Amino acid sequence: MNVVTLSQLQFAATCMFHWIFVPLTLGLSIMTAWMETKYVTTGDETWLRMTKFWGKLFLINFALGVVTGITMEFQFGLNWAEYSRYVGDIFGAPLAIEATLTFFLESVFIGVWIFGWQKISKKAHAVSIWLAAIATNLSALFILLANAWMQKPVGFVLRNGRAEMTDFLAVVTNPYGWIKFSHTLLSGYSLAAFVIMGVSAWHLLRKNEVDFFTRSFKMAAVWAFVASVIVGISGDFHAVEIARTQPTKFAAMEAQWETKRGVGMNLLIFPDVARECNSLEQICIPNGLSLLAFHDANAEIKGLKDFPPELRPPVTPTFLSFRLMVGIGTFMILASLAGIFLSRSKNFIENRIFLTLMVFAIPLPYLAQQFGWLVAELGRQPWIVYGVMKTSDAVSKSVTATQVGLSLLGFVVLYGLLGTIDIFLLVKYAKKGPDKNVSSIINVQGRG
Repeated sequence: MNVVTLSQLQFAATCMFHWIFVPLTLGLSIMTAWMETKYVTTGDETWLRMTKFWGKLFLINFALGVVTGITMEFQFGLNWAEYSRYVGDIFGAPLAIEATLTFFLESVFIGVWIFGWQKISKKAHAVSIWLAAIATNLSALFILLANAWMQKPVGFVLRNGRAEMTDFLAVVTNPYGWIKFSHTLLSGYSLAAFVIMGVSAWHLLRKNEVDFFTRSFKMAAVWAFVASVIVGISGDFHAVEIARTQPTKFAAMEAQWETKRGVGMNLLIFPDVARECNSLEQICIPNGLSLLAFHDANAEIKGLKDFPPELRPPVTPTFLSFRLMVGIGTFMILASLAGIFLSRSKNFIENRIFLTLMVFAIPLPYLAQQFGWLVAELGRQPWIVYGVMKTSDAVSKSVTATQVGLSLLGFVVLYGLLGTIDIFLLVKYAKKGPDKNVSSIINVQGRG
């Protein structure tokens, strides 16, 4: 393989591995803050135990996420030096804000939260986790705004052989970025909620701490349902934005080869074959694709054949990833809705089939997240900055295929080790269950 392909594989491997930790951090930070707020406002010791238990899993995940995220930024200078030289004036701005402002605040207040249990009042302690959670979510915002500029470049001019920023406000208010942020953020909340439901279900199957984990499950089921529904709504807005600004990606997502009006949506189709939506061989939603793209049943959809072959993204993986993402998302809505109703029944812990299903459902939100990023990044190809710079022009000129291949191997081994450690720690403490004695914390904080 050449340098371009190996560099793509390396960045994809590090990015996808890093993203295993990010959504859980986004979701658990907010949910942990919510639990501690409930404790502060009600004085109920169970909420404090929930804060301590789920907060411990949050901290394990956060620590590994930081480690795996740092290496990604070095790749811009090592593997993608031409990209950094060409667009660094723009792309680097939101990343600099993320590193110097939001990550700093996030780290400081997480430190206060970890070490402040018996040193500050319970109200001040709750404020510290809220500030850490807000900073964590703002950190995601600036990273996603940087990525959104690659998807829909705005506020710049091409001058002196590179892209130069002319309007910072346009970059940070990029509609593509804000839609992407809401979609990503809420998917992180739903993922965290499914993790809580899955771990709670595991304990309920064994009748461990029934009250504690039933309450955790009920809370998480509501979070998962609301977040998953909003993810679907934001996904609809995102599809409209993609159809308008990235027609090649949208066509690849739907394997639409011909340009037509009033296009139906094929739910089952081989992506390398152009077929009529109304064919008896298909499960079809008449005019569905036009409605999805432009909320107009007669809207025109540009087909892949309208674009040169070299400007078309990989169709099969984009098409399949999109459908798998949507399919899992639909399951999450239905499963969380079922969880809301079933968890309120008196014999909930006897529903072993559903509880077992929720344990095995823990990986599904992770898969949906990865499929979503495959759609976003594969669908943009062959562009690294859509319509401005091709991926093949962005790699460093001074690196060799051997160097990239060896570093890729090193990353796979290192990240595999880190992943093993993370899974071991999460499983260990998830199985251990909550601490039974938090009276010392209550006694100290009660004086604040």
